[in-house]
Amino acid sequence: MFKTKTWISAARLRTLPLSISGIIVGTACAYPYYASNPHFSLIFLFAILTTLLFQILSNFANDYGDGVKGTDNENRIGPKRALQSGLLTKEELKKGISITAGLSLISALILIYLAFGREHFLTSLFFFVLGISCVAAAIKYTVGKSAYGYKGLGDLFVFIFFGLVSVMGSFYLYGQALNWCIILPAIAVGNLSISVLNINNMRDLDADKVVGKHTLAVKLGRQKAKYYHYFIVLFALVAFVVYAVFSAIPWWNFAFSIAYIPFVKHLIFVKNNIEPSALDSQMKVVALSTFLVSLLFSLALII
Repeated sequence: MFKTKTWISAARLRTLPLSISGIIVGTACAYPYYASNPHFSLIFLFAILTTLLFQILSNFANDYGDGVKGTDNENRIGPKRALQSGLLTKEELKKGISITAGLSLISALILIYLAFGREHFLTSLFFFVLGISCVAAAIKYTVGKSAYGYKGLGDLFVFIFFGLVSVMGSFYLYGQALNWCIILPAIAVGNLSISVLNINNMRDLDADKVVGKHTLAVKLGRQKAKYYHYFIVLFALVAFVVYAVFSAIPWWNFAFSIAYIPFVKHLIFVKNNIEPSALDSQMKVVALSTFLVSLLFSLALII
């Protein structure tokens, strides 16, 4: 029972709603065009499952990578990690990473088959390679000497995989086609996903600088990291509205923008923040607010 709780804690459940926001948005954007697809529901379910497994894999890998590098130490502000606290050994985490990677690839293969069948071999191959890339990106964020999270590239990879791949990729799964406007919600979800990472990096800025973890927040400095944060969040909120306008939804469906209120409060909090440890509470705020706005935006498109 103790180990079960430890693995659940290492999976960091609070990050999971954020990880599926792009799938929900991409599915809602595809619904008006491809709702007649006989596998629509199954594709959605396996897209969600695959994404959740990728996120859990990433969380296990981050726990391991930061633990062996010594980044997770007594100076860390956030919640204790499994390896850092000794609740899991390096060998146990490695095994957990391997099993989760295998399960995620199996789920991805089923998803690819549901979407493309046997008729679209090259497309299936491309998405399989994309799946492997997701696994590699999840692991290489903090693991290994060339971990990109330590070189300020975390934001770029989060934007690509949580935004572009998640939203545009899921849209493509339903009908093997893309609408150019889909780039707007993809950017929106990608930016809001980056904002969660940036909050984490602003919180840990001083500790990361000491151990040589050169996140974008470390490179920018605290004040410029705040300006960067304002930009990515506000750009995301505008992108959602612009896509809704292009989609010609009824004016009352713009009620999804009520979910903007937590973001406004959040930006005010960040502006006034002087104690980095206080930013820890904002990670949950932004993650859940991103999930909420994605859900309401998606319902507006479907209804």
